[in-house]
Amino acid sequence: MSAVAQPLAQSVVQSVDWTAVAPPTVTAAVALVVLVADLFVPAARKPLLGWVAVAGLAAAGLTLLPLLDGDRATFCLSGDPRACSYTVDRFTLAVQLLVLGGALLTALLSVTALKDARGRLPEGEFWFLLLSSAAGAALLPASRDLATLVVALEVASLPAFALVGIRQGDRRSSEAALKFFLSSVTATAVSLMGISFVYATTGTLYLGQVAARLPHVDGRFHTLAAAGVVLTLVGFAFKTAAAPFHFWVPDTYVGAPLPIAAYLSVVGKAVGFSGLILVTVVAFPSYSDAWGPAVAALAALTMTVGNVAALRQQAARAYSAVRLLAWSSVGQAGYLLVPIASAAYDGHPRVAVGSTVAYALMYAAVNLGAFAVAALVGRTAARNRLTDYRGLYASRPLAALLLGFFLLCLAGLPPGVIGLFAKVTVFSAAVDAGLGWLAVVMAVNVVIALFYYLRWTALLFRGPAETPAGHRVPAPLTAALALTGVVGVALSGAPQLVLRLADTGLF
Repeated sequence: MSAVAQPLAQSVVQSVDWTAVAPPTVTAAVALVVLVADLFVPAARKPLLGWVAVAGLAAAGLTLLPLLDGDRATFCLSGDPRACSYTVDRFTLAVQLLVLGGALLTALLSVTALKDARGRLPEGEFWFLLLSSAAGAALLPASRDLATLVVALEVASLPAFALVGIRQGDRRSSEAALKFFLSSVTATAVSLMGISFVYATTGTLYLGQVAARLPHVDGRFHTLAAAGVVLTLVGFAFKTAAAPFHFWVPDTYVGAPLPIAAYLSVVGKAVGFSGLILVTVVAFPSYSDAWGPAVAALAALTMTVGNVAALRQQAARAYSAVRLLAWSSVGQAGYLLVPIASAAYDGHPRVAVGSTVAYALMYAAVNLGAFAVAALVGRTAARNRLTDYRGLYASRPLAALLLGFFLLCLAGLPPGVIGLFAKVTVFSAAVDAGLGWLAVVMAVNVVIALFYYLRWTALLFRGPAETPAGHRVPAPLTAALALTGVVGVALSGAPQLVLRLADTGLF
């Protein structure tokens, strides 16, 4: 080997910190175990695969504990601390906790759903796809180069397409999966074009190096670099369900199995928002004058479209509760975008980004709880209409109280204290950044959302029960309800546990 080639070879030899990469690695390994085991496990024992998936996600969550002692980085080029492909910091840990926790609760809901489906859903393929998507979602917040970001985004997304359309012979499910797939692929193609423009103008894919080189791009390539920045944001805006990229959400949530709709509403959003934070605040801070107003406009449009759509359609008697939760998730995505927009104007972007992370954790716990109650009602009311929740307190008082609490958290009203604190944190981020107009838009939308959240809450305690009490609640569904309820109540009693994440350690 020549003297020139030898140092070059040494510079690309990278040691792997297996502790740092354990969360996505364990999840991916369990996915392969489930896939192989499905070939040999008899049909009568297929439900065991679900419990293997639950145990695997719990084990992946426990691998976060050794990472609390400090920041780590691996897959790094020697000589440049900004050239690492995988970094574990407080931001990474918070998002991975959300992803793995959301996937675990989805798995608990799915154990019951697969049992009720009586063979209409292929169990081995279902668990493999869910775990594979969760592995990609856990990888994304740790990614610190554009190539790894795109790979993680697609690993999280491609199995989700199949999960949406996994119900055999269900035309609505197939149509939802096709719409989700085509729109997502288009957004990804646009993002890849943007990344190619960024690479052409900076000569690197590492986020830290991109941030350092973008301000010094040759004047002849400023337009190309700006186009690359804008196009790169499109794919992540799609994943966050930001308007006008939200059109796939209602039909996809209604057409997908209910646990997968819950998964997309929480884990899918975590993927989009963590990726959006990384490409805007970490990679493109020098172009904040371009993406800041764009994200602010997306935030205002998204929260308004989501809340107005939910308000207009909630009055229909046959309106689906899952569709209402879908429109609610669009509105909540608008609130989550506010701190990211604020980071472009605020001198302390760490706090602004932390507000998004704190709000996302609150939203994940209570929204999954609402979907868990919807899964319970859906066992005796297949269409899961809003009218099926009338008088739920008379037939299932604990479920009604939990759903009422979750809806009040989403509305930001006591006793849902964590929802109130999270909204105040987001509102403060906009005010501190000088985005008074966006704070006013948010305040108006919070008032609009109060109407349909409170109307649904009141329905739970009004009149005779529309839905019979049914049989005993399965243990996995009981566990999901209990976990989300305990987390929601605990965070409302001690909101500082989440609000401390306002200092994410990302920078």
